[in-house]
This record gives sequence, C-alpha cells and structure tokens, in this order.
Amino acid sequence: MERRTGSLELQQIASNASGNVEEIADIWRDSAQGFRGIHMDMVCQSGPCGIVVTDALELDHPIVYVNSVFELITGYRADEVLGRNCRFLQYRSPFAQRRYSLVDTAVVAEISRCLNDGVVFQGELLNFRKDGTPLMNRLCLTPIYNDEGVITHFLGVQSFTEVKLNHGSLPGLDWEKSKHHTYMQKLEDPFTQRTSLLGCDEASENFCSLHRVNDEILAFSILVRLTPRDIASFSIVCQRFSKMTKDENLWKLVCQNAWGSETTSLLETVAGPRKLAWEKIARQLTTLEVAAWREFSVGGSVHPSCCNFSVCAVGSKVVLFGGEGVNMQPRNDTFVLDLSDSHPEWKHVHVKFAPPGRWGHTLSCLNNSQLVVFGGCGTDGLLNDAFVLDLDELQPTWREITSTIRPVPRSWHSSCTLDGTKLVVSGGCTDSGALLSDTFLLDLTMENPMWREINVSWRPPSRLGHTLSVCGSHKILMYGGLATSGSVRLRSSDAYIIDLSDEEPRWKYVIGNMLPGGVSPSNSVPPPRLDHVALSLPGGRVVVFGGSIAGSHSAAQLYMLDTTEEKPTWRILYVPGQQPNFAWGHSTCVVGGTRVMVLGGHHTGEEWVLTELHELCLASASEQD
Repeated sequence: MERRTGSLELQQIASNASGNVEEIADIWRDSAQGFRGIHMDMVCQSGPCGIVVTDALELDHPIVYVNSVFELITGYRADEVLGRNCRFLQYRSPFAQRRYSLVDTAVVAEISRCLNDGVVFQGELLNFRKDGTPLMNRLCLTPIYNDEGVITHFLGVQSFTEVKLNHGSLPGLDWEKSKHHTYMQKLEDPFTQRTSLLGCDEASENFCSLHRVNDEILAFSILVRLTPRDIASFSIVCQRFSKMTKDENLWKLVCQNAWGSETTSLLETVAGPRKLAWEKIARQLTTLEVAAWREFSVGGSVHPSCCNFSVCAVGSKVVLFGGEGVNMQPRNDTFVLDLSDSHPEWKHVHVKFAPPGRWGHTLSCLNNSQLVVFGGCGTDGLLNDAFVLDLDELQPTWREITSTIRPVPRSWHSSCTLDGTKLVVSGGCTDSGALLSDTFLLDLTMENPMWREINVSWRPPSRLGHTLSVCGSHKILMYGGLATSGSVRLRSSDAYIIDLSDEEPRWKYVIGNMLPGGVSPSNSVPPPRLDHVALSLPGGRVVVFGGSIAGSHSAAQLYMLDTTEEKPTWRILYVPGQQPNFAWGHSTCVVGGTRVMVLGGHHTGEEWVLTELHELCLASASEQD
C-alpha cells in the first residue's frame, strides 16, 4: 500500500476481533484516504460483503474474525473457522481433504504471492458453501499496518455470487454466473436476515420490500429494534438508507433499546449541557476503536492513604470508602473525586453516622446518587451490615438497613446492583475461613428492605476474590476467584451466568476450564485469577483485567466476553497508551459509561500504590470532542 496512515483504527478493530468489523464502513468513510487499495464499489454496489480478518504475524494466516454476512453466505459459524486458514472455502465439503479440481490454482498462487509480499490482491476465486453450493468470490485482500509499519493483519472483503458448475465443459468455461441474482438476493425474508439487502437503489426497489415502507415507519418501528452494529451495516445498502441512518434521534433510540434506558440516561447526565453525538458514541462503544489508556493527574493536597478500599461511580463522581490504614486499622472515611471539574481534586466528605471502619467490603451505586456498602472486615471481625448514603443531601448521612434476615458475615465477596435499586451479594469468606457459594438480594425500593437468598438447584463452587457483572437488565455474570475444588482451593477462570428475571433462576456454566486452576484451552482464555477487575460494557459485554495470576502471565492484558453470543468466546483487547503497571489489588469503576477509572493496586514484590490513577477512555461522547 502507498499510504499507511489511517490504518491504526482498523488495526484496533481487527485485533479486537469482537464482532465489530461490520462497523468498518464507518471507518472507511472517516479514513477514505488511508485505504486506497480497497475499491469501495465492491462494498457499496455489490451488496453486503463478507469480512474476514487474518493474523499476519501467525503461521498460515489464521482467521481472527468473520462478520455475520460471511456466516450467512458460507454457512460456516465463526467458531468453526476461527484459527483456520481461509483455504477451506476451496473445498467442496467440510470433510474434503483437498481443494476442488475446478479452483483456479493460478489465482491461489497469486493470493499466496500477495500475502508473502504484503501487497493488495484483487480477483475472483471459486469457493463453496458448507453445504457444497458453489460460489464465485470476488475478493479484495489488503494488508493492515501498525504504527511501526509492520503488517499485523490482512483484511479480506468478499462479494459472493452463486454460480452453476458445468462439469463437462471445456477448460476456462467451467462455470456460469447466475443471471440477475446473487446468493444473498435469494433469501426469502430480507429483513430478518438483515444482511440480504442490495447495494444499489434501483435494484433494491426491485428485490427488497423495505423500500415500499415510508421512512418514519421504517426508522422508528423497525430500525430502532436493531443493534448499533446492524444499523451500521444497514446504512451502506443505498443512499436512502444511508441518509436515514444519519438521524441522531434514531441513533439515540437504537442505543436506548440496545443498552437500556439507564445507560443512555447516565450518558446524558454526565454529558450535561453538551450535545451527545449518538451515532459516534454507538460506533465507538461498539468497536472500541478509540479506547486508550492514560495516566490521570489529580491535584490538591487531600489523598486517600489506605489500601483494600472500595470505589464506585456516582454520576460524574468517583467515590472511595473505607480501606486498611496504618497498622492494619480499618477506615471509615468517604472521599469524592468529581471528574466534571476542570482540575479534579480528592475531597474528604464530612458525613453523619459513618459506618464502622472496614476493608474487604463492597461499595455499589444506587439510582445514580446513592451508595450502599456491605460487609467486610472490621475491628471486631467480619461484618454483615449494609449502609446507604445519599450524596445529594445537604448533609450526607449514612443510614443502616435493618433487616431481620441477613447474609452470613463475610469479606472478599462480590456485589453488583440491578436496575439501580437491588443489591446482589455473592460468595466470600467467613470468620472461620470457609468459602461461600450463596447469593443474596436486597431490594431497596421496599419500605422495609429485606434480604432474601436466591435459591437455586445448582450453584458454582464456593469462592472469594471473584467478580459479579451485570449483563443487560437482569443477567449477572460471575467470573474467576479462588474456588474450591474438592479439598483444595485454586484460582478459577470459569464464568457462570444467572438470569434473575426467570421464574426459577439458576446458574449456568458459560466458559472456562470447569476445573479451577486448570490449563486454559487456548491463549485467548484469561489465565485463572482472583482479586481482578470486571467491567460491564453496553450490549452485554464484560471486560476483565488484572488480578493475582500464577506464573509469569501479564495481568494487565484485557479480555472481553460477549454474553449475547450463542457460544460466548473470550477475545483479547489490544489497547494503546500508558496502562497500569501493577498486577492486582486495585479498585475500578466506570464513570458515565465511557471512562474506566483505576485506583491503587499492588506491584509484584513491591509496596502498595495508594494514589496512582489511570483512565481507560472508551469513547468521546459529545459532538465537540
């Protein structure tokens, strides 16, 4: 390629490999000069395209991502092709041992040459669906460079056309293109398949019934039900649809439907008077294309001097409570860092009736203004009390939740909040050192809140140091921790999920080793860990990093799991910038849905870090950013 600038955004998406490359059309529009080797007529006029990304740094260019169009046309699921070379498409069935005899070996050799030389390839090659249906693949392969000019990936854009094989024909005439229809145009229900729309306006009117629907009904009765990723794919179909998907009101409704009103309201609250660019933030939070680490400077003379504290986000504020002070003394201080200030400084909040000092507790946010603290280790042992604080009060006051039924006193448990009103607590360690596997819920909308245990027929092994993450409205993902396995305790990399909206909620195994401390089945699975951090992102995704890990693994590596997938798979996130250099023991919260703040932590073999802050910025939400 003549020009390498502009490829960083695509590199981040390709490395992410999280199902986000369908957003690539937006990146092309923003960085058209950076992709001269890619012919846009393939994308805009030949109908929806299959997208394949391969790893150029690995032997035999294994696939690291395919989009839903590729899956729909070829019949191969992503989990069936990831890690393989693309040549299997040249085989007439999944069980074939060699490429089909009519595949042009000269084209295959030219593809191999272009990959070895790191140059663009454009041409046509005979391929096959999983069921053996022949397809002509109009293929464009483009190298992707990193900032150092090294080719790290190849991007393949595929436009498929169904063909008919004539086995008895002369060489060079072994197939005929089907007239006036591609394979994607054959689909009976073009909308439910959602990638079956044609690329040009005139053809779309002939083949797609959506063109007979007026804009208002199409936008606000149909499109609002799609995900941001699907809307981005829909926008490249034709000029009419592209113009329609530029409506910021439509994008706001799409985000609200996909992420929930609580998330969109939080984004608006934190943005304040600034106008949100919903299309921009939808793309950035979906692709994580601008995600970057940076060190965060805090001014002022007040700094929390403790470790083993807990933090949470309340609106634009980071709130810190408790921790372990000098000589292991439990603290009960409350500190606030307001990120909306031009020069943020820690402020010590003077409260009434502060809870007993503690560490190893949890701190959660309620209704974007309240805090709830539970459990932990105090001066006289473990605790099972719960206190609520409203930061909007003129005189903030901690109020204890009185309940006749309480969970067993514990520390190093995990908690999260549902709908901003319900506190969920799971696991932990008792005074005797026993690990717990129970799950309790406290509904704070009740006049007299009462704890109730969530009874399930089966529960994950007892554990401490794990995380609970909210996925959607009522689903909770449990990951990692120090878990029991028979008579021993080992680090875990297992993930479990429970849907509390079910009539009879039950834990379900999602992914992992099923044996705590076991060997990960692939390099993309996070090594077993405890005392890590898990972040909930819009769209049911969870990001994990840090923690206590055996051996020499890097705890700073980020991993993402999309719980909405049929078979959720961990993916590594490559994020540039100055990442935290500590391994474990840090506290983290997500501010405004777009800023991940990381506080404290412990260097391996070194002292506790008490005041070091880092920020993982996920998106720039406002129009002027």
